[in-house]
Amino acid sequence: MKILFLGTPHFSRLVLEKLCASKHEVVGVITQPDRPSGRGHKMVASEVKEYALSNNIPVYTFERVNRSMDEVRKINYDYALTASFGQILSSEFLANRPCLNVHPSLLPKYRGATPIQTALLNGDKVTGVTIMKMVREVDAGDILLQEKYDILDEDTTDTLMEKLGVMGGEMAVKAFDLIESGKAKFIPQDAEQATFVKMISKEDGKIDFNKSAKEIVNQFRAYGSKPSVYFNLGEDVIKVGGVKDASLEFSGKAGELISTKKRLIIGCKNGAVEILYAQAPSGKMLKAQDFLNGYHFKEGVNAE
Repeated sequence: MKILFLGTPHFSRLVLEKLCASKHEVVGVITQPDRPSGRGHKMVASEVKEYALSNNIPVYTFERVNRSMDEVRKINYDYALTASFGQILSSEFLANRPCLNVHPSLLPKYRGATPIQTALLNGDKVTGVTIMKMVREVDAGDILLQEKYDILDEDTTDTLMEKLGVMGGEMAVKAFDLIESGKAKFIPQDAEQATFVKMISKEDGKIDFNKSAKEIVNQFRAYGSKPSVYFNLGEDVIKVGGVKDASLEFSGKAGELISTKKRLIIGCKNGAVEILYAQAPSGKMLKAQDFLNGYHFKEGVNAE
């Protein structure tokens, strides 16, 4: 089967790798155009583009794929597959050829762009991947395949993205095998059970010490790599590179600096958290003890 793949970030690349290793032929890749990145604003290609070019797969970087349908129609494909593409597809695109989507949640739960982060933030124990038919309504298409994954306590957005990306790629291959053999069965979603996730902003990474230690740990698991997790010490913004629940050892008022010697312990709702790695403004991310050796705490300041 000839597949047109649409995707952009690392999750997409993992799916594409599995698809390319299968008997199905990826005849083209549509991905987001190169974007400026870093302090030098150097133009950087998506992971999907880099992988496709290295495997001699034609690449199309439409700023708006819906405005490039004349070019899309020239591509000879049987099915399209999307995985974290980053653009909403028009009815015209979906009518051109059938299209599947790889979504990292157990739909209809967590429709939208941030299902992995939301599952971790909520402390879920189970998530998974859904292969569904693409329709105009976001993540509302009929389900072809769905598999569960038991979330580990140490899982973060990065580790979960990796695992679900690989799983999603394997499931996509299985989906196209079923379609090709005529055995595919699509099941409608129960719209009444649908839940929706929100886009993430930088402010979502700010720790609220009025929350429990477990909630703060889950916040780091979800947002630690992006947009990053932080708190304020007076006028200083302190970026967090690791945190654990210390409630069995310590408790204090929300934001209270319980320990600033060899360990950085901060009070929160019904307990405390230990900051394992911290970064001061214009500094480097350091182990807590090294951070404490060099950081000057103002008298009476609390974390907030």
